[in-house]
Amino acid sequence: MEKAYKLDFEIKQNNSLYVSTCGCSQTESLHSFGPAMKPNYLIHYVLNGKGIFRMQGKEYTLEAGYGFLITPDELAFYQADEKEPWTYVWVGFGGSRAEEYVACLGLSARHPLFRSEKSDELYGIVRDMMEHSTFGIANELRRNGLLHLFLSVVAQSSQVEEEDGKDKANEYVKRAVEYIQMNYCNPIKVTDVADYVCINRSYLYTLFQNCLGMSPQQFLVAYRLTKAAELLMVPQLSVESIALSCGYQDPLVFTKAFRQMKGMSPSAYRRELQSGEDRRNKEHLKQVEEFISQINSLKA
Repeated sequence: MEKAYKLDFEIKQNNSLYVSTCGCSQTESLHSFGPAMKPNYLIHYVLNGKGIFRMQGKEYTLEAGYGFLITPDELAFYQADEKEPWTYVWVGFGGSRAEEYVACLGLSARHPLFRSEKSDELYGIVRDMMEHSTFGIANELRRNGLLHLFLSVVAQSSQVEEEDGKDKANEYVKRAVEYIQMNYCNPIKVTDVADYVCINRSYLYTLFQNCLGMSPQQFLVAYRLTKAAELLMVPQLSVESIALSCGYQDPLVFTKAFRQMKGMSPSAYRRELQSGEDRRNKEHLKQVEEFISQINSLKA
């Protein structure tokens, strides 16, 4: 038997992220669930006591401060300890971006465990969800907002268990590359990239050298100038506007960097494109495709 307070909510499939269920359970000795499947993602967080969790043929022993993820349509089993049965809260959720958010947390069926010291905060969030359980747009928006807050707390304080070191290193590089792709047009520096992925600059340098064979600074410059070369194919754009569009506040600095990469100034490069358009375009597209292919290999 268990003492549980559980709430299920209307599922709106068109939402990007929504709460489907939440609750709190104080279990009796050896109380268990499953093996069974759930249709949505489910995160349990242990407030006190002990228990075991099984999924994909692996068994984990858990205690207070640990949490675990159950992925949709995956057989899972969990059971309270005989002598110290656990108390836990849980949140179930789905939506078009649910998988993306879970991946960003570093959680998966392969790595379902995390640790967090924020037990009071996580419990308070779930309790707030349960206190706003009635029908209505105000409570629905509040619950979904609290879901974002719940996942944020997990992301800020969690320590994902059993994560392969190589996987983690690749993840840092992928996030750094994505940040550069989104912000190359701004005057960002390598320190900004390192701060974004929450590692120091020297470690980021090592990861880029291992994964891409170049430093973060070299990658940032190469990405900016690759984009600049594409824009030079548009005759209406001035060199100054292209420089600004690619994160260079000073056109002279841009010209110097471009000359180092291409062996000629942006204006000379544009003239050569215009004079030998077909051949130059093919060569340029090949260079761009090779560079993009190198980036995409990180996302495989």
